[in-house]
Amino acid sequence: MAEKTDLNKVVDKVLVSEEELQRRIAELGAQLSEDYEGKDVICVCILRGAVHFFSDLVRHMTCMTELDFMSISSYGNGKRTSGIVRIAKDMDTSITGRHVLIIEDIMDSGHTLKHLKKVLEAREPASLKICCLLDKPSRRECDITPDYTGFVIPNEFVLGYGLDFNNFYRNLPYVGVLKPEYYE
Repeated sequence: MAEKTDLNKVVDKVLVSEEELQRRIAELGAQLSEDYEGKDVICVCILRGAVHFFSDLVRHMTCMTELDFMSISSYGNGKRTSGIVRIAKDMDTSITGRHVLIIEDIMDSGHTLKHLKKVLEAREPASLKICCLLDKPSRRECDITPDYTGFVIPNEFVLGYGLDFNNFYRNLPYVGVLKPEYYE
């Protein structure tokens, strides 16, 4: 019989617990429902990292929501983005004249979301806002700030709840800090 995998072994500490995540996501859902009251909103999940956050968040929204998905690739060495952004999967829905909410897992340098916002603004939506679960303002390299933020976090390598390390650990139910020996 194969040895049971311990996903927690790479985690130095829990930064945001499962309970804290769910409480804050419910608060964000209530705020978004109020802000978008009487409007139809297209919620755009940025794959793959935002999938857990997106799924939990939209279930807390009581306004009319349409769901769509995008996949964005930002090239770099894993710890740092090059600023080169590629759309790997575009939306299926036209957003012209519509209210759009980009739902992302994390904003750090800001390059990817700044590029994505520029691309989507060219499609002339009625409004375009960004909701990020995690914000690392200390890593910001360009002028962009999320409109809605779950948690402001320090400059640490985080994983879990959709965030990965080498494409694994997205299924941890909390946001943890990766032990330095795994990425140094």
